[in-house]
Amino acid sequence: MPGLAQRAFAEWLGTAFLLAAVVGSGIMAQRLSGGNVALALLCNTIATGAVLVVLILMFAPISGAHFNPAVTLAFALRGEVPWTDAIAYLAAQIAGAIAGVGLAHLMFELPLLQLSLTERSGAGQWLAEAVATFGLLSTILGVGYRTPAAVPYAVGLYITSAYWFTSSTSFANPAVTIARSLSDTFAGIAPWGVPAFITAQLIGAGLAVLLARWLWAGAPETWSAPQLPSGGPDNQASNSFPEMNRVSKSLPAGILCMSTRPAETDP
Repeated sequence: MPGLAQRAFAEWLGTAFLLAAVVGSGIMAQRLSGGNVALALLCNTIATGAVLVVLILMFAPISGAHFNPAVTLAFALRGEVPWTDAIAYLAAQIAGAIAGVGLAHLMFELPLLQLSLTERSGAGQWLAEAVATFGLLSTILGVGYRTPAAVPYAVGLYITSAYWFTSSTSFANPAVTIARSLSDTFAGIAPWGVPAFITAQLIGAGLAVLLARWLWAGAPETWSAPQLPSGGPDNQASNSFPEMNRVSKSLPAGILCMSTRPAETDP
């Protein structure tokens, strides 16, 4: 397993890329959409969902590819990430998110330091954030229960959908929320709206953890690749998918490694 420094750096870099994509695509979409907000949101949505799949596939073997304090806290509550590691992850995610926003500003030649003036508040949006985060964590835990290799695609598709069925456009991530308050662009949120959004997100994440303990109780089946035919020249402990085995054995507790828990452990 990679060391904590490597895992924390992967969380920092992955979250930075995620925010650069979210904010950068928002800026580009707003510039090119001619004032059509629906079209701008669609462009922003596609870029965000796509980059999530890529980043999870890229960094899951290193850190579990959380990029989200709500996800890290959920796994810590489930005993799958040590709390000392979780603290390092949280710091890396928030720092990476802020760095990604700054990078987006620099790429589009905007002032580096900004505060958003976009109002995102009200009971409907707070409920939307709780629902969005509950759905995201349920997607990760539910899909990961039996088919962990599908989680990157499920997460990308869920966020793509949640952009459109939630009134808040599905932040579902405390680090993203904090960082987007520092960008007075299409994706921004006014700083005074951040605490309520994060509170709602953590409530949604907590409810998802409780649901998972009941709905997906018991140990998931561990995926195993087909073995080579007996008597074959390479019929050893390896199988016909050695790279998949190497990745699955190296994954820390996180998005793609829930199948590595011992069979007798309750999730």
